[in-house]
Amino acid sequence: SSLYLLVALMSYLFVVVGKHDNPLFRLDNSAQKTDNSRHLQEFIIHSSLDLVDELVWRKTDMYFKNVDRFGDSSISAFVTASNVRFMLLHDFKTDDGIKNFFTDVYELYMKILLNPFYKLNTEITSPVFQQRVKTLAKRHLKG
Repeated sequence: SSLYLLVALMSYLFVVVGKHDNPLFRLDNSAQKTDNSRHLQEFIIHSSLDLVDELVWRKTDMYFKNVDRFGDSSISAFVTASNVRFMLLHDFKTDDGIKNFFTDVYELYMKILLNPFYKLNTEITSPVFQQRVKTLAKRHLKG
């Protein structure tokens, strides 16, 4: 049971959402991977997009911690200059780790944008990008 507790404490869903509310990238490290839980997580993140869009007009920061809550989970966000949103549904509290994760992923995202073969605002399918995001998550998102 302590192993389950450890897995549950480090549960997260990271989604990159395009400026037209289209999903560009998804990384799921949640303890439950059923279709229902997956759809619920996506719904929670999608419903938080409006809150993030409102915050962008009120604050000058790119990073927004604990934008919304659902049960024991929180949603944190990072908004790029081109209005691409990085959304993280998580059940742990490492504010510095989350901010550093977003900053490092933003750097990776900028490298994707510089790739002449990447079409702006389309799904990011690069396996290198996915692996590097996973590595950053292991480094920064420790419960």
